[in-house]
Amino acid sequence: MIAPLAYRMRPTTLNEVIGQTHLVGENGFLTKILANEMLVSLIFYGPPGTGKTTIATVLAESFHVPFSKLNAVTSTKKDLETVIATAKLHPTGYILLFDEVHRLNKDKQDILLPFIEDGTIYLFGMTTANPYLAINPAIRSRTHLLEVKKLTSDEIVRGLKRALTSYQGLNNKLSISEDALNLIGKMSGGDLRFALNYLEVLSLSNDDVINVSKVQEVLHVPNYLLDKDENDHYDAVSALQKSIRGSDVDAALYYLARLCAAEDLASIERRLLVTAYEDIGLANPQAVERCATAITSAKQLGFPEAIIPLAFSVVDLALSPKSRAAVDSMHKAMDLVNNQPLDVLDYLKFTPVNAKEEDKYPYDRPDLWEKIQYLPELIKHLQIYDPSFTSQYEQALNQNYTRLKKINRTRDLASLKSKKKV
Repeated sequence: MIAPLAYRMRPTTLNEVIGQTHLVGENGFLTKILANEMLVSLIFYGPPGTGKTTIATVLAESFHVPFSKLNAVTSTKKDLETVIATAKLHPTGYILLFDEVHRLNKDKQDILLPFIEDGTIYLFGMTTANPYLAINPAIRSRTHLLEVKKLTSDEIVRGLKRALTSYQGLNNKLSISEDALNLIGKMSGGDLRFALNYLEVLSLSNDDVINVSKVQEVLHVPNYLLDKDENDHYDAVSALQKSIRGSDVDAALYYLARLCAAEDLASIERRLLVTAYEDIGLANPQAVERCATAITSAKQLGFPEAIIPLAFSVVDLALSPKSRAAVDSMHKAMDLVNNQPLDVLDYLKFTPVNAKEEDKYPYDRPDLWEKIQYLPELIKHLQIYDPSFTSQYEQALNQNYTRLKKINRTRDLASLKSKKKV
């Protein structure tokens, strides 16, 4: 039985990898470490179908050292111990390719960590999860994190054309129009494996030339992607948020309908959620919660019924009072952090070093918490939060904010703690 097209077209060298020039280009990180024979532990992260496992495998083969492959879900503790025992027999280096590395449980991590630390094993981990959230810090600190990005439509088309002409691929046995290739590129969402799988399905057709109509028939393409330029679709996404922000419920429903006609649930969900937090925010937190619930319901229902909770949320958000106090204040905080890094005060640190007992944070004195200084000394009087008074809820928050701003906060915890509880 012949192997799937996507498998047959897997690169065998870094030069054959489509895209990812920041990794495998002339000045790419992997190109440089390979040229310098500098073997290091790596974690490749990114969406499915972008080539994480392929790149890791090709790189391992390029170093000409032995390697093994494991999956964090299916491999056992014994499997890992076997790999370690084998690695000890190869003092010049041994690579462990570990798929779904974010699922590596603590027991296996404890076994593996010392051997990564001393270079007995070089870990090449692959994951679709955000490594800053999903990878254990102990593993993360011993590896280099490399993002494998979604491919562009042009890169997908380049991969399809290679498959059409390659002896290992379709070997010029299929004719397909440029427009049809571009449509597959758009539909693939940056996933070359997806594109190659559908190209293989199309190759089973008896048509002399595969055109856009045939691609539409096989892939069930939303109508908006049949246009030469899908900018009109993304303009509708933008218009949806602006209409909600401007409290024009009629326009908001119109643009929602356009997106629903394209069945682009992913864009609708993302846009509604960001709109709820960004533009409604503290003026109506309940509407923000209802939006999240509506999105969950829409996912469970699917189209056409998904339009019901989506319409509910759009009307709710459009007619709600608006407040950007939270998001605008956060942007102000981000600018401050990026331009002026400051140390955390000693008594706020997780484990303060050499601090006297009277200078430590008073966990047992809630009566003192509002009197303590939390901002660094250089900016202790800075006001980052800019309140708005759109709704009764915000007015209540801001009354408390005004009260708190009148308190003369201090870093002298010893003096504070010497006072009796009131």
